[in-house]
Amino acid sequence: MTFCYKPKCAGLWVLLLLLLALPAAAHVIDADLSKLSRTQIFWTYIQLGFTHILPLGFDHILFIISLYILEPKLRPVLFQATAFTVAHSITLGLAMYGLIQPPSSVVEPIIALSILFVAIENIITTKLSPWRLAIVFGFGLIHGMGFASALTGLGLPRKDYFGSLISFNVGVELGQVTIILLCWALIGRWAADRPWYRARVVVPVSIVIGLVAAYWTVDRLLA
Repeated sequence: MTFCYKPKCAGLWVLLLLLLALPAAAHVIDADLSKLSRTQIFWTYIQLGFTHILPLGFDHILFIISLYILEPKLRPVLFQATAFTVAHSITLGLAMYGLIQPPSSVVEPIIALSILFVAIENIITTKLSPWRLAIVFGFGLIHGMGFASALTGLGLPRKDYFGSLISFNVGVELGQVTIILLCWALIGRWAADRPWYRARVVVPVSIVIGLVAAYWTVDRLLA
């Protein structure tokens, strides 16, 4: 048995990842965690992590799109997504174990500001800056605190606390990879090398994302 890793197979992988998350919407939230096996808990929290990104995490979706469009190649954005994942895993773990307790009234506006920052950077620069990974890592630390707020509401099973936390992170990463593959299939595959790509894709998309993020920032500060 062989697996297809060619670019033309990206659509298939996206479909499979989306199908993975479908049962979550109907069954996961109402499940009695105390009655689930470790395997069921593993899949339950993968699905929860995935659906927290797709379709529920609109702010996180816009952040990943912002990371992608400036340099619409899979390798650069996967490096950024990995830095983001490592960072949010750190703060998510610290928050879920009670070692840090950042107030959502502070975290949520900063998440919106992180999206606005990346959108503005996309508009004023033409290529990835050397410090982009460090910036993404820093923002990942903030987003991890946001994930913690959502996961706290869902709860973690006592019998496999650490395993379910890891599973949730895996689901989040799968959601991010799905967004990246969708962006590549819709934009990067056929438009990335076109001379008009920046003027017709990067700038207008970043302006829209920036306006949405600016609205979120003000709205969350006033909430």
